[in-house]
Amino acid sequence: MTRERITSRKNPLLQQLRRLFSSRGCREELGLCAADGTKLLAEAVRWIPDALRTVVVTPSVDPGPLPPQVRLVEVPEDIMEQISPMETPQGALFTWTPPQPQPLELTPGTLILDGLQDPGNVGTILRTADAWDLPVVLTPGCADAYGPKTVRASMGAVFRTPPQRAAHAAVAEACRTRGIPLVVTALTDSAVDLCSLELSKAAVVIGSEGRGVGRFFLEQADQTAIIPMNPRCESLNAAVAATVVLWQMRR
Repeated sequence: MTRERITSRKNPLLQQLRRLFSSRGCREELGLCAADGTKLLAEAVRWIPDALRTVVVTPSVDPGPLPPQVRLVEVPEDIMEQISPMETPQGALFTWTPPQPQPLELTPGTLILDGLQDPGNVGTILRTADAWDLPVVLTPGCADAYGPKTVRASMGAVFRTPPQRAAHAAVAEACRTRGIPLVVTALTDSAVDLCSLELSKAAVVIGSEGRGVGRFFLEQADQTAIIPMNPRCESLNAAVAATVVLWQMRR
C-alpha cells in the first residue's frame, strides 16, 4: 500500500483529526471517530476492518496489512506529537465509522450505566463486560463510548462488543415489556445484599460516583441492592462496583 506523505500542520486531514479527538459534537456530526496507538489499530484491523477510513503513522511505524479502502498517511514525528492526545504517542492514529444506533434490544443480564461521565471508568467497564460477554447500555449523560479516552480504556472492547445507547424511559419500558427485573445499586433502607439476587435475569443500574443512580431509575426500580463492604467505607469506584455486578451476573 502506498503511503501518502503530509508535512503541513495546516493540512485539512490533520485539522480534522484534532477536532475528532477533542469534540464529541464533531464526531457525531461527521459520523467519524479517531483513536491512537498501535495496539488499538491492530484491534481495529482485526474486528472492524470495513469501518476503518484513515491510518496516520510516523516513518518508523509499520501498520501491517490494511483493508483496501484505507487511506495510509505518513507524517513526521513532530506533527504526530502535535496531533496525538497522548503524552508519548506510539506513532499511529486512525479514524473509523462507528456503528449506527439501533433500537434497544434489552436482554436479562444487562448492565445499565446511568450518568457515568468519566471516560476511563466507562471504557474499563466496557472492557470488563466484553471479557464476560455481557451487554452494556449507556443512557444520556454518559461519556462518549467512542471518545479517544474511552476507546483507549476499553482496550478495543468497543470494536468487539459495541454498547447500546437508550433513553432512560426506553430502558424502563423494555424491562416492563420483557419482564426483566430492574435492579439499582443504591444505599436505601430497602436495599438487599447484591449476592442474594439472581442478577443473570435482571438489568442492573450503576450510577456515577458523584451522585449515584438518578431519581428516574430509583423510582422505576423493582429492587435496590448494595455491595456488602466494610462499614467504614462509603463507596467503591464506579468501574470496580460494575465489575462486582458483572461478576455476579456471570455467576
